Amino acid sequence: MMPAANSLVVPDFLTLTLGIVVYFVGVIVTRRVAFLRNYSGRFLVHPIDGEIMRQGKDTKDMKSNRSERLESAAKLKIKRGDYEKKMAELHTELVKLQLWAKHTGARIVVIFEGRDAAGKGGVIKRITERVSPRVFRVVALPAPSERERSQIYFQRYFEHFPAAGEIVMFDRSWYNRAGVERVMGFCTDEEYERFLRLCPAWERDIIDSGITLIKYWFEVSKEEQTRRFRERISDTRKIWKLSPMDMESHRRWYDYSRARDAMFVATDTKHSPWYVVGGNDKRRARLNCISHFLDLIPYKKIDLPKVDLPSRQKAKGYQEPEYDYNLVPEKY
Repeated sequence: MMPAANSLVVPDFLTLTLGIVVYFVGVIVTRRVAFLRNYSGRFLVHPIDGEIMRQGKDTKDMKSNRSERLESAAKLKIKRGDYEKKMAELHTELVKLQLWAKHTGARIVVIFEGRDAAGKGGVIKRITERVSPRVFRVVALPAPSERERSQIYFQRYFEHFPAAGEIVMFDRSWYNRAGVERVMGFCTDEEYERFLRLCPAWERDIIDSGITLIKYWFEVSKEEQTRRFRERISDTRKIWKLSPMDMESHRRWYDYSRARDAMFVATDTKHSPWYVVGGNDKRRARLNCISHFLDLIPYKKIDLPKVDLPSRQKAKGYQEPEYDYNLVPEKY
């Protein structure tokens, strides 16, 4: 009977060992997938310094609340007169911010990311309408050149960072690596994972150097994105906005959703949070984003010296010459 008993021990030992191995492999794989693909909505330990990042309630509640906000924003259309009045007030505050930035030497970086056709460009346009382009600079970089591809990934963004008294707005940014490059396969898995791991520490260093860093993500519903793309296709004034990448972003909606979720998990940190703008209603999105941006900056009104318009000098015999100017035809 002893041989029979011993023969049962070996299989039990092998089964136990195999079970332990499978368990730990499962744990490792689960954590890996959760980090890269799932927006768990729970506390996450920062991959570099162990900082705990707040992600709010569970995923279902977050998705439900986000959908409700987008739907409510789409229903409550703001009248054009009210919109223009409020926008004029915000433009006045933006001019105050400009004067304050020049006076104090502030350095501000604002990132605009989000779904394609979610309204980023419209907000940037409204911000820059009444301010100096030498203070409010817009950076919209094309695809990297061969030389730039050989550089450190963040390198080509450095040269566009603000000097004293400048506000730089990135229309798309280094987060291309977490979005389009990830989805379209323009970077390797190693490059992508390295970016998610290092980006929070790099942004912390930017902030510690004295730069104010603000990150906006523009979200739009599937239905509204489709409507806007169709409008661009049929409107000759907007056809230039379409690109092959736009068409892919429409087709690969859920791939981009997964990329966004992983990006938020890794880079929505306490010191450099993402602010999400509901973009279904363009007017409200513009007002909400600009108002929020102004609220984040502790600017103050700078008193300027009183300006007196000087009198014109005397002509002292000057007369307009009889010159055959090439005049622009007055068609209107």
